[in-house]
Order: sequence, then C-alpha cells, then structure tokens
Amino acid sequence: MTDSFIDADELTTGEFELSDRAALRRVGGLSTELTDVTEVEYRQIRLERVVLVGVWTEGTVLDAERSLAELARLAETAGSVIVDGLIQRRDRPDPATYIGSGKAKELRDVVIEHGADTVIADGELTPGQLRQLEDVVKVKVVDRTWLILDIFAQHARSREGKAQVSLAQMQYLLPRLRGWGESLSRQGGGAGGSGGGVGTRGPGETKIETDRRRINTSMAKLRRDIKEMKTARDTQRADRRRHGVPSVAIAGYTNAGKSSLLNCVTGAGVLVEDSLFATLDPTVRRTHTPTGREYTVTDTVGFVRHLPHQLVEAFRSTLEEVSESDLILHVVDGSDDDPEGQITAVREVLAEIGAQHVPEIIVINKADAADPETIARLQRREPHSIVVSAKTGAGIEQLLGMIEHDLPRSAVEVDVVVPYERGDLVARAHKDGEVLGVDHTESGTRLKARVPQSLATELEAAAASAS
Repeated sequence: MTDSFIDADELTTGEFELSDRAALRRVGGLSTELTDVTEVEYRQIRLERVVLVGVWTEGTVLDAERSLAELARLAETAGSVIVDGLIQRRDRPDPATYIGSGKAKELRDVVIEHGADTVIADGELTPGQLRQLEDVVKVKVVDRTWLILDIFAQHARSREGKAQVSLAQMQYLLPRLRGWGESLSRQGGGAGGSGGGVGTRGPGETKIETDRRRINTSMAKLRRDIKEMKTARDTQRADRRRHGVPSVAIAGYTNAGKSSLLNCVTGAGVLVEDSLFATLDPTVRRTHTPTGREYTVTDTVGFVRHLPHQLVEAFRSTLEEVSESDLILHVVDGSDDDPEGQITAVREVLAEIGAQHVPEIIVINKADAADPETIARLQRREPHSIVVSAKTGAGIEQLLGMIEHDLPRSAVEVDVVVPYERGDLVARAHKDGEVLGVDHTESGTRLKARVPQSLATELEAAAASAS
C-alpha cells in the first residue's frame, strides 16, 4: 500500500510524524484465511471475509496493535475470516468517515484486493460515520460495539440472557435506523395502502418510522420481562442472605479462566470453552470452606475493553450478582500480553455497576503458561493476590484459605446449651454460621458459634425452653 496519500487536514495538527500520519499501517499476524450493500438492517457477521481498521489516537503502536489483535479474536469468535488489519494514526477519529476520506479510498483498495465483504472498525461509529464509510468502501461496515453484541447474541442460552442481548441490540440499532438502504425511507401505508395493518395507515409512514415504532414497542416488552426475571433473582438472593449464606462472585476479563476456576472451587462441572464470552448466563453454586462454612460462588459474564454501555445496562440485573456479593474473585490471565490492561478494563466495569467497594482477591490464573517475570510484576502491583492454575490445580488450596479468611463473619456470637432433640439447630449452625466450639453435656450440646441473627434467636429460645 502506498504511503503517498496525505489528507490536507492531517498536515495541520503537527503532533505526530508525517510519515506515521500519512500511512495506513498494516498489522501483521491477523489474517486467518464487491457488491454494494443496501438492505442490511441486522448486521450479522458470521462466515464473512473481514478487513479490520483502527484509529490510533493515544498510547504506543504496540497498544494499537494489541487492540486490533483483540478485535481480530472477537471477529473470529463471531465466525469471520480475517484477511487484513490496518491502523491509522490521528489526533481523533474523522467525524465523517472515521479514518478520513483519503484513507477510506485506500481501505476500499484493500477490500477489493482481498475480495472482502465486511469492514470492522475498532471503535463505536456514529450513524453518519457508518453510512459515509460504507458509501466509500461499498461493503458492509460494522463497528466494535455491534461485533460484541453479535457474539453475545450467538452465545445467549437462557431466556433472561436472550432478552438482555435483544434489548442491548435494539438500544444500539434505534439511533442507527438511517436506512442502510433506500427502502427504509420509502412511504408505506396511506389511506389506500395494503398490508400495513393498524397503526401504519393514514397520511403515510416511512419504513424507518415503522421500524422505530416496532423497536420501541419490543424494547418496552423486553424491559418488563427482564424486570420480572430480576424480581425472581432478587428473591433468591434475599433468601440466601436471610439464611446468612455469604456470596462470592467470579469476575474478570473474557477467557481468563473464570468457569475453570468455578469448577476447581466448587466441582460444579460447568462447560468450559476456549473462546470469548463463552459464559453469559450466571451460574450459582453452593460450596463450603475447608472448615465447613457454606457460601455461594457465582460465575459471571466476562468483561472486555470498551464493553458496550448498552450491554452493561441490559445486563445490569445479572451483574448485580457481582455488586451485591461479599467478595469478588477477580480472575486475570497471567499469560496474556497485557494483564494490567485486563485488570484496568475489568475495574472500570466494576465501578460502572457499583461494585468497586466490594472486597477483592486478584486471582492470577494460567500460571502453568505465564512468564514468571509477568507474575512477579503483577504480585508487586497487586499485594492481595494469589497465583493459581485452574488447569493443573496449583494454588487452589491456598485460594480456598484466602476465601475463608476474607468472607464476612456472621454477625451474632452465641454460647448456649441446645437440647439434644434440637440437633437440627446445631446442624444449621454448622451450615450457616461459624462454629467456634462444641461440648456435649448432660442437658444438651453446648455450642459456641457466630451465626445469623435469625438463627441466634432460635438457638436462644431453644436453650431457654430447656432450662
């Protein structure tokens, strides 16, 4: 690709080297491997030949290449074949075509060269940028946000997960219903129109207006459905809290090994896949500390850099499992090229959902594949951390000890003699509380324990009735 084309606006900024600013830089190692688009209302991106393009506005070239490499993994997860990847250095994305008109024409040449049918931009494009870039490259253009939404749509399994993804997609689509083709601006209905149905007749309604109304109606229904499912989830969570069962949430970057860790900690047998966003529906399992305290562990959806705000909003009821937990196991892929970047991205989402104040253990996973220097650097940065391998089991026993130490203690300490016929209460103390001592006397079991307030009341009542 030639480096001789320089947009006039690029000559005025003076911040970057002209040679950098003039070139679309090819990113190596991404390849896995032209008709105009009009009717593309839902931009599915499976089984397509894709050219990636990103705008490098800050950081190093390595940061920009890492971001595009992650975009490539996302696109492959969606089922696409990557044929090329390009980045351009600019002060900011071009407001019209994201990469500038001159670079858009060069991108068109790359699309023709490879016979690509899709361009994926490493950022969230405005409706105008989508339309104008498509007008130049003459193939479908998809941005990072829609790519992630598409992956979520493929992986959603439960009724709640499907509803959440559908809502996020509609929130994204609504401001972008600018037609992706002329048919959406044609008039429909009218007094003599046919097939429009109730609500589409009258003076006439464009297809874009019809679609916008239908999407708003569907979004309202999805919000009602999700609210009902949230009520059921809240009830289950309240029941666990009422019985004094503390909760642990596993959070972290996508594909960091959260589901594998859940299996190690609980023996849950959850399906583990080496792919991005393999887990969308939270899995809650009960388990016990080494000394017998019961607690729950929840596996949650993986996070990623620039996680679309539509997804965070739509999945808010699910993500409450993290924000309302007693402890977060923040799983980090120790073998990743940029584990610190993973930690930062995850903490940004945790702050967005109000979970930044929940106690946290950094779990540096994949120790069997990680560079020892990287692990040492992470441990210096994160003192409250532990190194494990969910694959080999290394470090899991020590992690369980840290969990037991960090779990909140039950609120009330009791020292009572429980009649032998109320052995059920003693069993509940072992299950729901922390037993400090047991002694068998003539009149019953002397129990020292920290237990939930409700159980403390029952224990004291039983002891009083026997005295």
